[in-house]
Amino acid sequence: MGIMNSLTAPNIAEESDLRSAREPQRPWQTLVWDDPVNLMNYVTHVFRTYFGYPKPVAEKLMLAVHNDGHAIVAEGAREQMELHAQAMHDYGLWATVRQAPQ
Repeated sequence: MGIMNSLTAPNIAEESDLRSAREPQRPWQTLVWDDPVNLMNYVTHVFRTYFGYPKPVAEKLMLAVHNDGHAIVAEGAREQMELHAQAMHDYGLWATVRQAPQ
């Protein structure tokens, strides 16, 4: 039985770090969900006011929420998406955060 020394033994932690560095980081997303309470005009208003979206973009996102049940309203770093979700809650909207699918 031979014993591998530290010069020849693979360093699992280093391999894992290298693999993580090569894999692109998936962004996080803030999703707003349809609810039975908020009017479409109000949801559009929130998207325009909070995110600064132009009216056509805000209306398109609102229609996705209404017709598809949810819309991705922002994408980026996890911390920022969590802040957006909290802001949506503060406006009375249902929102969650998820990592973007691969």
